[in-house]
Amino acid sequence: MVQPNDRSGQGGGVGTAAGERTARRDTYTPQTLLEVAVRVFNERGYDGTSMEHLSRAAGISKSSIYHHVRGKEELLRRAVSHALDGLFGVLEEPAAREGRAVDRLAHVIRRTTEVLMERLPHVTLLLRVRGNTETERWALERRRKFDQRVAELLRQAVADGTLRPGADPRLATRLLFGMINSLVEWYRPHPEGPRVAPEIVEGVLTTALAGLGLPGGAPPAR
Repeated sequence: MVQPNDRSGQGGGVGTAAGERTARRDTYTPQTLLEVAVRVFNERGYDGTSMEHLSRAAGISKSSIYHHVRGKEELLRRAVSHALDGLFGVLEEPAAREGRAVDRLAHVIRRTTEVLMERLPHVTLLLRVRGNTETERWALERRRKFDQRVAELLRQAVADGTLRPGADPRLATRLLFGMINSLVEWYRPHPEGPRVAPEIVEGVLTTALAGLGLPGGAPPAR
C-alpha cells in the first residue's frame, strides 16, 4: 500500500514536498490505486467514500487520481470486473464445460470457492453492491447471469439422476452461493501464507454436494 506523504517538513521546504508529490505520481500505477480504492470501499462503503477519502488513503492528490481514472465509479467498475472475470472464467474452463453435469458442477463449486479466496477484497466488494449506480446495476446483472448458468448445471444434474430428484435449482443455487459467499465475512488468509485454503475448499464442496443429495456427500472424482 502506498504510504501517506511525509509532511513533517524536515529536510526540505515547499520545493522538496512538491518534488516528492511529483515522484509519487510518477511511480503510482492504476493497480496500486485500485488496491487502495477496494480497501477503502470495503471499509467505508462505496456510497460513503469520497475522492477526498481515496486521496488521503493513497497519499496522493485528487488531481493525481484523475490522472489515472475519471472518478470513483471507474475504480468500482474495475474492482468488480476483476471479481466477475474470475467467476466467469471458471465457467469457461474445460472441466466446467465437459463431462457429466454433476462433475462440472463440482468443478464450478470448487473453483468458485478458490476464486473467492484468491480475489477476496474484490469479491467482498462485489457482494456489497446494491444497485445504486449504473456500474452496480451492471454488476448485479452479471451476477444473475452467473447464477443462472450454475442453476442450469443443477437442473441437468437433477435430470440425469445424480442429484436429489425434485430439487429446485434456483433455490439450491441461492443456498449454495449463500454458503460460499459467507466466506467473505470470516475467511482471512495468513499474511505470509497462500491465499487459498484447500481444506476449506474441499469442506465447502463436500457439504454442498451432501446437501444437494449426492450419495454420501462424496465429491466426484477430479
